[in-house]
Amino acid sequence: MLVNTTSKIQNIARIVLGSFMLLAGIGHLTFKREEFLAEVPRWLPNDPNFMDFVVVASGVVEILFGLSVIFVFKYKVKVGYALALFFVLIFPGNISQYTNQIDGFGLDTDTKRLVRLFFQPVLILWALWSTGALNDLKSHFKTIVSN
Repeated sequence: MLVNTTSKIQNIARIVLGSFMLLAGIGHLTFKREEFLAEVPRWLPNDPNFMDFVVVASGVVEILFGLSVIFVFKYKVKVGYALALFFVLIFPGNISQYTNQIDGFGLDTDTKRLVRLFFQPVLILWALWSTGALNDLKSHFKTIVSN
């Protein structure tokens, strides 16, 4: 059973996260499209059309996550799990940007690109905490430990 209670602060954080996801998704499709190319992992095919497809597709996914995090209240815990997983799945793009020394989003030094890597766990925790998924995980672990 999913624990579905969140505080007012968590709900505000969830809506802020959803808004950031919407803005990022729109940026993928419009004003930040070139910047997001920097985060496409270089182990993927280097064809410009394919790389652009990855940027557009991930932008659509981010828009859907943004809308879901804000409006799909009934399933917010499941959305939180899915969004956290999404943040894990896109992390290789950040690693690629760092290891290949690709400038983008003002990350024009190795130090800045390295520091950026430490923000991904923050996003994962933000998604889990603000949606109540972290409480749900705790509840599941307590059940497992008590049995």
